[in-house]
Amino acid sequence: MKYQLETKTLTLAHRFTIARSSSDEKHNVFVKLEKDGITGWGEAAPNTRYQETPASSTRAIEGICQSLPENLLTYTPVLNRIKDAVSGEYAAKAAVDMAVMDWVGKSLGLPLYKLWGLDPADIPATSMTIAIASPEEMKKRALEASEYHILKVKLGSGHDRELIDAIRSVSSQTIRIDANEGWRDREMAIREIEWLAARNVELIEQPMPASQEADMQWLKQRSPLPLIADEAFTTVNSIYNISECYHGINIKLMKCGGTLPARESICLARSLGLSIMLGCMIESSVAIAAAAHMAPLVDFADLDGNLLIDNDPFQGHKVENGAVLLAREPGLGVQL
Repeated sequence: MKYQLETKTLTLAHRFTIARSSSDEKHNVFVKLEKDGITGWGEAAPNTRYQETPASSTRAIEGICQSLPENLLTYTPVLNRIKDAVSGEYAAKAAVDMAVMDWVGKSLGLPLYKLWGLDPADIPATSMTIAIASPEEMKKRALEASEYHILKVKLGSGHDRELIDAIRSVSSQTIRIDANEGWRDREMAIREIEWLAARNVELIEQPMPASQEADMQWLKQRSPLPLIADEAFTTVNSIYNISECYHGINIKLMKCGGTLPARESICLARSLGLSIMLGCMIESSVAIAAAAHMAPLVDFADLDGNLLIDNDPFQGHKVENGAVLLAREPGLGVQL
């Protein structure tokens, strides 16, 4: 088996500002597995929030690839080996996991949704993200996203109501809020949530820092809107605490380590009565496709990472009016 790694710079169409950071580009690591004339693609989107960098992802991917067995078709043991290969470095694990699954799907002549017995017609409509900017700029971006039925609006700026009022002046679309841990005081958080509840807001992602579990329990008891864990969720084991503080969970391949732990997380979250969102980082069509193939299993989709960049190196599935249309080609269904 051969493998190749390359770090690519993904350029954002707009500056991407959230409560804790701002960026114009992302550096993602791509892996290509080759065996028996078949290629499998994977992607890591390292996140400094979880102590990851392109360099650390590259080192981890190399180590994982060197430990892969020759037989990839019995893929569950292979994915379990990837899951346990290194400590942390979940984006790197996700990259190799999806590359293996791309290879397996191509080897069997099946797109991943068919391999998993899923119906792509059950994929929820994806939201389109509007990052923090000036009121006028956010109004402009809302108009640009008019074909989407759902907007995901980043808050935690200190002037959140002004931003929502600006968007609401031009849009009646359903809004989902992501505060990215930006509200530090629970009394302020409940005031903001109650204000937002009157403005066609569907849910709130990560209103307060993940570490403030007692405050989140207090907030859950009082919130008129569902609260979704984002930064608070990392691995399957964290879901038990999440069920006490949130109504739902945002599962991202880059946070949990790939398709296998994501599907395990979905099963556990369902058993605990949590609603489930499938989300993403800033990613190309490779990683977005890997998530989209399992999206029929969830309640909410936020799979717009490739739509936020100007230079997606890959082609694959399409999004029309918020509907995710998977490619029918085997594996992930993406081409360079």
